[in-house]
Amino acid sequence: MAPRRPPWLLCAALVLCLAGCAAQTQALRARPPAGLAPAAELAGTPFFPQTEYQCGPAALATVLSASGVPADPARLGDEVFLPARTGTLQVEMMAGARRHGRVATRLPPALEPVLREVQAGHPVVVLLNLGLSWAPLWHYAVLVGYDLDAGEAWLRSGTTRRAAFPLRTFELTWTRAGSWAFVALPPDRWPATAQEPAVVEAAVGFERAAPAAQALAAYRSALARWPGSLPLQMGLGNTLHASGDKPAALAAFRAAGERHRSAPAWLNASATALELGRAQEAEAAAREAAAVADATWRARADEALERARAARVR
Repeated sequence: MAPRRPPWLLCAALVLCLAGCAAQTQALRARPPAGLAPAAELAGTPFFPQTEYQCGPAALATVLSASGVPADPARLGDEVFLPARTGTLQVEMMAGARRHGRVATRLPPALEPVLREVQAGHPVVVLLNLGLSWAPLWHYAVLVGYDLDAGEAWLRSGTTRRAAFPLRTFELTWTRAGSWAFVALPPDRWPATAQEPAVVEAAVGFERAAPAAQALAAYRSALARWPGSLPLQMGLGNTLHASGDKPAALAAFRAAGERHRSAPAWLNASATALELGRAQEAEAAAREAAAVADATWRARADEALERARAARVR
């Protein structure tokens, strides 16, 4: 949501009165991690000055435009802005990115990964609390740069193209809002600091909103980076099946079953083989499912085996 009082300096002063310290900023400045540049800025990131309560649509338009998708904050506002809340929920921000062909991926809730994404060329949507813990003033902005030596962070924020926050203040306002951040990228790219659980969540969410071809690109690019992920392999198989490519879906499910000894993967393989009229393959897959099934999947494996046998008889 957009702040009711536009000047951020007043909000920053409130923050600095709070107990506690910006421990992450202190640690990063004292001992910069290997591979993290001392400074980085995405100066070419587009800027959309926000109107009242429209920081969500403006931030979303910023990262969509930066990723190559033409975006208009006013139109995005019609999609994601909730008048009853005079703002935009986080789930709506991520869903809005997915509807426009971009994979929205949550970042780890720590300052270093957020800075590393900027270094990697990815502007980061952040949620800030510019008020107090007991009197929050929520605000979306886009982190586009930082300087560890100077102790500054630069954001596309409000009506300011390059709002310079003390890095300490940025950390405090961000952590008070739950350390929530995401990037929006094309389906063939993933955040530099992405972790597998967040990638699975992002791919599944994208699959629900995107055309099959784009969802397939997301799963394949994710598997290229996390080849040992059973959820991603299952997602690939499900998306192939939904797109009508059942032979490729069968191959994906078989690969998941063989690599992970997964009863659900073998059950999907058996069902897909039956759809293709391959009763013998369906029976073999059902046998594999029965061999590895625990109590949760035992009954389903037995049922799959009976269906495959009946199909062979017919």
